[in-house]
Amino acid sequence: MPLPYKIATLLYCFNERGEVLLLERAQEPNRGLWSPPGGKLHQDDGESPHACAAREAHEELGLELTPRDLHLTGLVSEHGYEGQAHWLMFLFEVQPRLGKVPPPMREGRFQFFSRAALDGISLPQTDREKIWPLFWQHRGGFFAAHCRCHSDGRNDWIIAESLPAQITNRKS
Repeated sequence: MPLPYKIATLLYCFNERGEVLLLERAQEPNRGLWSPPGGKLHQDDGESPHACAAREAHEELGLELTPRDLHLTGLVSEHGYEGQAHWLMFLFEVQPRLGKVPPPMREGRFQFFSRAALDGISLPQTDREKIWPLFWQHRGGFFAAHCRCHSDGRNDWIIAESLPAQITNRKS
C-alpha cells in the first residue's frame, strides 16, 4: 500500500545566547521527543514553504515574519519515516532572535537548549544521526539530503547538495 507524502516546514529559532528553541511534542509524529517547531503546508491552498513557515511562526510562536526573516538552510526528504509516510521538510533558520520561551500549546511545550545539551535530550533518530549535524555544518549555507528509513531502524542517507556557509560569525 502506498504511503502518503507530507510536506512540512521546521523552524530553527535561537535566542540571544545562541540557544535553540525546541518543542517537546505532545502529538504524533515524534510524540515525547524534542523537535523544532513547524508544521505541514496547506497543499490544497497552494501554500509556499516560506508562507507556511511564516504562518507556523505566527500560530506557534506569536511571531510576525516575512520571507526575508527566514533563511532556507536545508531540504530533507524521508522515505517511509516510521513506516507511516514520506516527508519533504524545508528547514528554515528564523533570523530574528527570540527574547522568551513561547507559552505551551496543544502540540507541546517549548524550551531553549544549548547545542551541547542536544546530546542529552530525546530527539527523533533521523534528527540526531544526520539532520542536526547537517544543520550545524550548513548554518548560513544550504544542504539537501534524502533518508531511506528501514523498518529495522536503519537509515540510509544521501547528501544531494552541500553548500556550507563560507564565513559564519554565529554563536553555537
